[in-house]
Amino acid sequence: MFQHKPVHWANSYIGLPWQADGDGPDCFHCWALVRHVQKERFGRDLPAIPNPEVLLMIARHFRDHPERQRWQLVEAPQEGDCVLMRQARYPVHVGVWLDVDGGKVLHAIQGMGVVAQSLPSLAAHGWRIEGFYRFIGDRP
Repeated sequence: MFQHKPVHWANSYIGLPWQADGDGPDCFHCWALVRHVQKERFGRDLPAIPNPEVLLMIARHFRDHPERQRWQLVEAPQEGDCVLMRQARYPVHVGVWLDVDGGKVLHAIQGMGVVAQSLPSLAAHGWRIEGFYRFIGDRP
């Protein structure tokens, strides 16, 4: 008997447009997509980043924001973990790990919109993984 593979929740995001000031639900920049997915799928409220189109601002926020204390660097990602990426010196891009087809990263890219890419595909497009981060909540 033929069984249908269930449709992954991330499919509803793929193809939505990228927009510098897009904060969902119909268009996103990378951090807005992560914030939206974390809220809608995992019930986590993440802070906004001002001026998301300024790459150095994003790099500083990823490095210094207190929110980062609620996330732990992990070796092996699981569904919903955040993926911090870089193309040059600074981590300036973020996505969400999907446990589908051997693992993919859901992220929003200028000129492409929301996509889900495997690690080899990310590398072919010049992205390097800075780290996988798992939500651990507030520390006492």
